[in-house]
Amino acid sequence: MNALLDDFLLRALLGGLGVALAAGPLGAFVVWRRMAYFGDTLAHAGLLGVALGVLTGLSENLGVLLACLGIALLLVVLQRQRRLATDTLLGILAHTSLSLGLVGLALLDNVRIDLSAYLFGDILAVSRTDLLWIWGGGLLALTVLVLLWRPLLAITVHEELARVEGVPVAAVRVSFLLLIALVVAVAMKVVGILLITSLLIIPAAAARRFARSPEGMAALASLGGCLAVCGGLAGSLRLDLPAGPAIVVCATLVFVAGLLWPQRR
Repeated sequence: MNALLDDFLLRALLGGLGVALAAGPLGAFVVWRRMAYFGDTLAHAGLLGVALGVLTGLSENLGVLLACLGIALLLVVLQRQRRLATDTLLGILAHTSLSLGLVGLALLDNVRIDLSAYLFGDILAVSRTDLLWIWGGGLLALTVLVLLWRPLLAITVHEELARVEGVPVAAVRVSFLLLIALVVAVAMKVVGILLITSLLIIPAAAARRFARSPEGMAALASLGGCLAVCGGLAGSLRLDLPAGPAIVVCATLVFVAGLLWPQRR
């Protein structure tokens, strides 16, 4: 019994750490580029991905990934028209995809879906297959981010100047959106649809106070996410709390502690 308990706790810890390591550097760019609502939109699309995965017989993880990638690409296409602002488009896509997902799941009369596990995460049920999905997707995202680091940083600082210097702004922007979609898809199992964006934003926001360079902020954001995962799992086991929300609460505590920490002049 103890061995079984240790095994599922180890899988939960490895899954959470894999998501935190990938979400930290991407979250730094989300904070810099003020794209928090884009993460929410992709998170809402995750439920549509679950419905598509079940309806088509694909795995739910693959369905979530395809839905997130599709929403990211659709946003790129819609942004080419200048009639509606980006935040308006994100609001439309977020609520439409969430509603379509709920309607799709309601049509599955012969399949029972635990919505709470998708909404708030089910990290304690992470399997070995999920670990391969999380770490494989996370390592892929980090590898691509390393390759895109300089051009992405350039367009974040000054997009027009980066374009003059020859940076392929459109390609870099689309690649970044797809990376966020990938991380959102792999993170859904850990913190759930409603809380994914918090794991992207809160550790990065906490790291911003202490970082002296972009690379330093990315590393500190990953460290903060790992601390939140460890603290959330410990609180979940000791106090019988839902693991996903407990992780987010710990991330918030890390952020508050950073605000209260005396800053050197």
